[in-house]
Amino acid sequence: MGIVNIKTAEQIELSRTAGQLAADVLTMIGPHVRPGVSTAYLDELCHRYIVDVLKVIPANVGYHGYTKTILTSVNDVVCHGIPSPKTILKDGDIVNIDVAVIKDGWFGDTSRMVHVGKPSRAARRLCEVTYEAMWAGIRAVRPGATLGDVGHAIQSLAENAGYSVVRNFCGHGIGTEYHEDLQVRHFGRPGTGLTLQPGMIFTIEPMVNAGHYPTRTLADGWTVVTEDRSLSAQWEHMVAVTPSGFDVLTLAPGEHAA
Repeated sequence: MGIVNIKTAEQIELSRTAGQLAADVLTMIGPHVRPGVSTAYLDELCHRYIVDVLKVIPANVGYHGYTKTILTSVNDVVCHGIPSPKTILKDGDIVNIDVAVIKDGWFGDTSRMVHVGKPSRAARRLCEVTYEAMWAGIRAVRPGATLGDVGHAIQSLAENAGYSVVRNFCGHGIGTEYHEDLQVRHFGRPGTGLTLQPGMIFTIEPMVNAGHYPTRTLADGWTVVTEDRSLSAQWEHMVAVTPSGFDVLTLAPGEHAA
């Protein structure tokens, strides 16, 4: 790991502004997620909202050759699902929508699970436990704690509920770069890894599978699915380390620390 960027209070506020705009996109798109809608349509709505209403930059467009604005990961897709007119949402689906924007040179990045119609009890529980696991990791953030503490909190909650945590994708540092040189694994041992300091900003974004944790990447080079084709869920927040604990920079209106 290279040098970890420590942000000032003013820079954290710039990061918060970007994060809040990304969260605003997710709040906007939620009511449009319904049976019969294509993920390409959701992508189009998000692009127009980001560019024409928020007047900021969609960070994903052009990133490593990616051509879409959001990522839409449906059912057994773990992450990086590409919006497509051929992907039509069905009643009972679950979908992760991941959005990132750039405001005044600062990146905001967040994702959440959305139900399509009425999902099964098993699908709903997976989404709920993954959300709780993310918050378990967030609550472990404080000066002097380690990234291993964060990962252990996530892993323990998910595995105690009977699920598995994806190993080969992680959270990341973020600021004036989309992915800064800090990796937040969602599994680990307490007391290991980088020690957290005030001013660090990173994402916590666990991917939790109903089955086993191995994944595979499809031929498009982006879409990652569960190897056993079990359901997967993911939530993501941006978190700043404060002198006394943590500050979540991507809270949606009405959302409080869980």
